[in-house]
Amino acid sequence: MLSSEDLRRGRGGPQAAAGQRVGLLGGSFDPPHAGHVHITRWALKAFGLDRVWWLVSPGNPLKPDAPAELARRLAAARAIMAHPRVEVTDLESRLGTRYTAETLRAVTARWPGVRFVWLMGADNLAGFHRWERWPEIMATVPVGVLARPGDQLRAGLSPAARRFARWRLPQQAARALPFRAPPAWTLVSGRMLDLSSSELRARGEWRR
Repeated sequence: MLSSEDLRRGRGGPQAAAGQRVGLLGGSFDPPHAGHVHITRWALKAFGLDRVWWLVSPGNPLKPDAPAELARRLAAARAIMAHPRVEVTDLESRLGTRYTAETLRAVTARWPGVRFVWLMGADNLAGFHRWERWPEIMATVPVGVLARPGDQLRAGLSPAARRFARWRLPQQAARALPFRAPPAWTLVSGRMLDLSSSELRARGEWRR
């Protein structure tokens, strides 16, 4: 497990300085694909981020099947996401966290002063109320939601969107999101790619 001293000395983890705006994109990345790359580049611009960290998780508690080996997914993610402001990391495995709420609590404690934004697709917002301690996530960092084909309306009407409606920023204020105290979130629309990891697995392009 990664210790506070390891992180302070820059061993084994991504780097960020106080005041930087860092987007966190978590997921199984089983496999990583062009859609992940697209929303990452989009998030950098839409929210005015300095960096994005891909948090390749050991596994997804909401999915019954185990993903491919972590080392394989990390290698595939690093091969497809070649960008100087994006870092692919196994931080959750190093921290020993299982749920996003735990990860965010650990990350915000270990990098004080960094302006973190949790990134997700609109499909995730639609089912966000099923995540472990999801209100805690909203109360820990601002959340930036990026539209996904066919999911925008469902996301906007989701239990999470309704519960936190008063803290939603208009899309035109998206670049202010990293500076807002949580809870704060916004849903941005733009060009979308209709691609998913499950689709790639179903087509046999990625085998576990």
